[in-house]
Amino acid sequence: MIRFQGVGKEYPRTGIALSHITFHLRKGEFAFLTGPSGSGKSTILKLAYMEEKPSHGDVRVSGLSGRGASRREVAKLRRKLGIVFQDFRLLEDRNAEANVAFALEVTDTPKAAIQPRVHRALAQVGLASKATSFPRELSGGEQQRVAIARALVNDPFVLIADEPTGNLDDRATRGIFQLLRDINSTGTAVLMATHDLDLVRRADYRVIELNHGRIVYDSAEPPPTEAAGGAP
Repeated sequence: MIRFQGVGKEYPRTGIALSHITFHLRKGEFAFLTGPSGSGKSTILKLAYMEEKPSHGDVRVSGLSGRGASRREVAKLRRKLGIVFQDFRLLEDRNAEANVAFALEVTDTPKAAIQPRVHRALAQVGLASKATSFPRELSGGEQQRVAIARALVNDPFVLIADEPTGNLDDRATRGIFQLLRDINSTGTAVLMATHDLDLVRRADYRVIELNHGRIVYDSAEPPPTEAAGGAP
């Protein structure tokens, strides 16, 4: 589904962001990306939804290579991805249903199909009653739910979430995380970057920990063993 193989990423001004990143997110899996600020979490997500291209190695998403993909291929792929950000990124001049509908309008979905899918997505995140509310009329947690509905409306095979609870209080955080768990339970894979270690500890999901652009721990991988010929 999402496969990183020996991936490195360098920027001209800031230097190395990622080194030797290798992991595979499988169908229906839920995985956390953790690590301190600047460790490379957001860079991995940008590579996964192909906003960035790797400097070394390869990123494959649903079989498409990030190194050689054309703009048209990337645009087609993103229609199958759900992407959620910390800052919601809602259109302030549109109400909740119009924000969700926008994700379908830009993919030329037939008009007759848009409203039923929008209503289904808002109901899925528990906001059917807020369809005509504008972002300024919604709490932070509700705004994030609209953003998640927008990400879900195209029936993605994976949801990529970059610190989706970073701007929320504890109660809203619990609600959003439970929503992500519910989404995952229906078969949608989730790759979630977070600095909330309490949230990570409470859940029995895969954890990929980054530091200085490298994976320092992956709960899905066995710990390294001593090299043959080492001390007894």
